[in-house]
Amino acid sequence: MRKIGTLPPPPRRPRVNQCLILAAGNGRRLIASSGGSPKPLVQLRGMSLLEHVILGAHEAGIDRFVIVVGYGADAMRRWFAGRSFGGVSIRLVDNLEYHKDNGVSVLKARDQLRESFRLVMADHIFEPKTAKALLEEPLLQGEVILAVDPKIDRVFDLDDATKVRRQGDHIVDIGKEITTYDAFDTGMFLCSPALFDVLESAKKEENCSLSDGMRILGRDGRLRAFDIGDASWQDVDTPEALAYAEDIFDQQFCRMPSEERLTNV
Repeated sequence: MRKIGTLPPPPRRPRVNQCLILAAGNGRRLIASSGGSPKPLVQLRGMSLLEHVILGAHEAGIDRFVIVVGYGADAMRRWFAGRSFGGVSIRLVDNLEYHKDNGVSVLKARDQLRESFRLVMADHIFEPKTAKALLEEPLLQGEVILAVDPKIDRVFDLDDATKVRRQGDHIVDIGKEITTYDAFDTGMFLCSPALFDVLESAKKEENCSLSDGMRILGRDGRLRAFDIGDASWQDVDTPEALAYAEDIFDQQFCRMPSEERLTNV
């Protein structure tokens, strides 16, 4: 059995201490590198992508996780059963409709999240300091804050990136196909529970994406941008992106002390 080592508590409790992780997709573009395993269990520098996400979030101050699983849910449950997460609460939520867009996965967790929460994808890695800074942001009632990357000349895969257009600190347009943009969606959000009602209203034929909900919030003036500046992040969604993340990891992400990683016992 492996377990997360004893993690020191953060200096002070962040405004938000719970996190929703979307881990239900089939990861079809990364399947060649996963050996058929669910994408969150793909290895990056000796740790699964999901381990990187959980440990980074815990270092930022998160101690409660809700994780939506779908494709390969049995393998995911076996993975969790072989680990002990001391001091961390983890609840798995099933999404049997994982072939639908990611907004459906968010809605599956509705009953688990009554207060504000951080929302991330299981295949996006961040520097913990970026997550911690986002968690300290004041969140207005009914608002969502999206962490955005202004480095539009340094994205790994422009075609796959979700673009955003800002007016001041508010996001007024979002999508992969928009032609006028000044930042990228990093896939890390700070959400009020109002997001669930927004996604319900965005449904068409019982399906919706997060971007569908964000566009509604943007039109209502309730989608705020959090500029991550020079901080690093990476979406690991293809074999090429995985190889790129391997190349840059030591320089941009390998900043956690060894005792804060998964250890053998």
